[in-house]
Amino acid sequence: MEKSKCDKPEKRPYVRQRNVNLAIKITQEERDMIEKRMAQTGMTTLRAYIVKMAVDGRVIHVELESVKEMVRLLSNATSNINQISRKCNQTGNLYAKDVEVLREKVEEIWEQTKVILQKLYKL
Repeated sequence: MEKSKCDKPEKRPYVRQRNVNLAIKITQEERDMIEKRMAQTGMTTLRAYIVKMAVDGRVIHVELESVKEMVRLLSNATSNINQISRKCNQTGNLYAKDVEVLREKVEEIWEQTKVILQKLYKL
């Protein structure tokens, strides 16, 4: 008997990738500690956090706000460099005020770099 185009295809049984069940009992205090640490990592599911911790031993959550600030400072500094180089090309002069502004921007970048390195060191 030939299938018509209207016939539904046969359903294949769903095979779960994770098919081994692992159950443990913990105290409420342990559960609270696990949830607190899970929140610190930024992970949203308990299962994902526990599997990651069991397999890898630790989860590292990188705070990107300081990196975003670094990118902002770099963008600002490069804009200043472009403005100074245009002015220098037009006038043939390099002004001390422009160099001082650039030095201040580079100092801000170094300060932000120190903040990021201190956070990475704590990991």
